[in-house]
Amino acid sequence: MFEAYEGNDLGAVYSKDKTLFKLWAPTATDVKLNLYENGDGGIPINTVPMAAGEKGTWYCERKGDLNGVYYTYSVTTGGRTNEVVDLYARAAGVNGDRGMVIDLDATDPYGFENDVRPALKNTTDAVIYEIHVRDLSSDASSGIVYAGKFLGFTETGTKNSDGLSTGIDHIKDLGVTHVQLLPSFDYATVDETKTDTAQFNWGYDPKNYNIPEGSYSTDPYNGAVRVNEMKRMVQALHSNGIRVNMDVVFNHTYDIENSWFQKTVPDYYYRKNKDKYSNASGCGNETASERAMMRKYIVDSVVYWATEYHIDGFRFDLMAVHDIETMNAVRSALDEVDPTIMVYGEGWTAEKAAIPKSKQALKSNMAKMKGIGAFNDDIRDAIKGNVFDALDKGFVNGGRNMEESIKFGVVGAVYHPQAAAGWAVSPSQSINYISCHDNFTFWDKLAISNADDSKETRIRMNKLGSAVLLTSQGVAFFQAGEEMLRSKPSDISDTGFDENSYNSPDSTNSIKWDNKADVRDICEYYKGLIAFRKAHGALRMTTAADIRNDIVFADGLEANVVAYTISNKPNNETADKIMVIFNANRSAVNVTLPSGVWDICVNAVKAGTASLGTVRGSVSVDAVSAMVLVQGDIDLKRENVTIV
Repeated sequence: MFEAYEGNDLGAVYSKDKTLFKLWAPTATDVKLNLYENGDGGIPINTVPMAAGEKGTWYCERKGDLNGVYYTYSVTTGGRTNEVVDLYARAAGVNGDRGMVIDLDATDPYGFENDVRPALKNTTDAVIYEIHVRDLSSDASSGIVYAGKFLGFTETGTKNSDGLSTGIDHIKDLGVTHVQLLPSFDYATVDETKTDTAQFNWGYDPKNYNIPEGSYSTDPYNGAVRVNEMKRMVQALHSNGIRVNMDVVFNHTYDIENSWFQKTVPDYYYRKNKDKYSNASGCGNETASERAMMRKYIVDSVVYWATEYHIDGFRFDLMAVHDIETMNAVRSALDEVDPTIMVYGEGWTAEKAAIPKSKQALKSNMAKMKGIGAFNDDIRDAIKGNVFDALDKGFVNGGRNMEESIKFGVVGAVYHPQAAAGWAVSPSQSINYISCHDNFTFWDKLAISNADDSKETRIRMNKLGSAVLLTSQGVAFFQAGEEMLRSKPSDISDTGFDENSYNSPDSTNSIKWDNKADVRDICEYYKGLIAFRKAHGALRMTTAADIRNDIVFADGLEANVVAYTISNKPNNETADKIMVIFNANRSAVNVTLPSGVWDICVNAVKAGTASLGTVRGSVSVDAVSAMVLVQGDIDLKRENVTIV
């Protein structure tokens, strides 16, 4: 269609002596650079003609130190002139309507050059905690000064009214390895001039892909502040041993007519079906990742975030809107930065895409995408019921004949002779989860589907679900607050709960830290399961072959019971054997154990790395609960252990 430009100097390339501006706009007949003193208001302090360069580029060079100067381009195409923000802008003024020339080195917080990614040996070691920047701290009970801001993640020692840890201290204590931030690039629907006004959005409405969201900064008018404060957030999380993954939304823009893509090169960056824009995103448009400059843009952007901000992973929204070749290009480019950087996404589209399924980054095409993961909606629905039917029940909350679906999740969606055919080639490709920002929270789903059950019974369901999640092969992922029975009540919903809180107020979305005292046992249960997972390599196998060779499911069990053993000490496992039992029945079940003495580490009440007692022959597993036992573990703590 157009000749692609392969250089790495698009945007405003700054030095103290000069700045080079370069834009790819092959259909333009004229381009001018507009320089502004401020990020909003006023007229240009200078307008400079740009010269046509190679392969559809336009460029100009300005002498002197332009750090902090705001700029736009006036692009004339087909007789129409649009003022646009540079697609490669690294900073912006308020509401992202003007780019800003920036000395990125000057935005580094003290010691940022020594910031290192916390260790991650294997992708399957990851335990991911999904959190929205505002949700962490917007409730007054957080005790966090920088409420709703990037800097809220930098505050330690914060407490709720009961003196219990909140914020980053809570996350660290829980033991997760990664936080996954909902979109934190500059998005369209929060007015940054009114940050004192109640506003909320998840951020799936992209405006400027390479610029942090201004409403999360303490000064959205100063383009350098948001850059610095996002770096400080990453640095603080890293210093606490937590990696940072970023939700990226390249599959669509907020709209077409007003997007910088469309105003810069009309119709190039979007797919069409004949004369209509395709809408695989369900948001009115879909980007054309298969086109060279869109693919380059996606790759350049993730590499920029990984290098400039030290971001550790990328979750691709509606990843299957993108083509396989683009996703593999992303993986390859990030491998050059650090091969431990995670790449994963939703292996589906919202509606039909304008490229064939054989080329889409679908869950069913994971064999073509080495080192890339997809969300395992199979285990999600197997555990709690279909997300599109509020009353549907899964394994933990009364569904029947769910055993095979649970086995599929246990083996991380890879092929196993005792489980259904899988779509993953490696367990690292299966991102296992029960709930995320979309749909009802886990606790609300249980409240709707099991309204007649007691709160105590539903807590048991929650614990059983978490045990399935955190003992399954693959990558563990859960929504922030799931460990505190997070709820999103709604007065206007038929169910009484909000299943799509993308623009609901803080009162709906925020983490209610004052609830923590009432759910400490559940927090401790999640914490114990995470600790057990970290202590046992057999739960984090790295190859499908090991899973097939070392996991054996028990036969002859009662209905609604799944049990399996792991043998042969895979992945540097310290125990001779591990046995995991899930009982979804409303009464206890007796399960025969392989020979020898077994230590119980997880039961209906507690989870952790110490022995809760020993047992041989058979064991009674409480109603709606999990039990995890180990045998021959040289590292196991045995204090005050009694025979059960």
